[in-house]
Amino acid sequence: MILFRPVNQAELDLIILAKWLRFPPRLEGQPIFYPVLNEAYAEQITREWNVPSYGVGHVLKFEVDDDFLKNYEVQKVGLDHHLEFWILAEDLAEMNDNIIGKIELINSFRN
Repeated sequence: MILFRPVNQAELDLIILAKWLRFPPRLEGQPIFYPVLNEAYAEQITREWNVPSYGVGHVLKFEVDDDFLKNYEVQKVGLDHHLEFWILAEDLAEMNDNIIGKIELINSFRN
């Protein structure tokens, strides 16, 4: 399945250090990793949260093996296109192991 992830510059820098293959572990107080199911929603989060908070935000695209995602339900968290998975922080390494190919930077937004 193709997924999207809004990130700030610090998270993007860690992904670059991981050669575009893995997302960094969650920080203390971040129990969930939430990839989203469509680009429009990822862009909305980036523009409304990351850019005002950090001055810059990025949208990433990546593919995860469908078998891994069978363990998770799609969560609708607002409008019809506000769809995301809630991956527990302790499952993030396994999700990273199920990424197919590389994580891709598809858009960046700035103040």
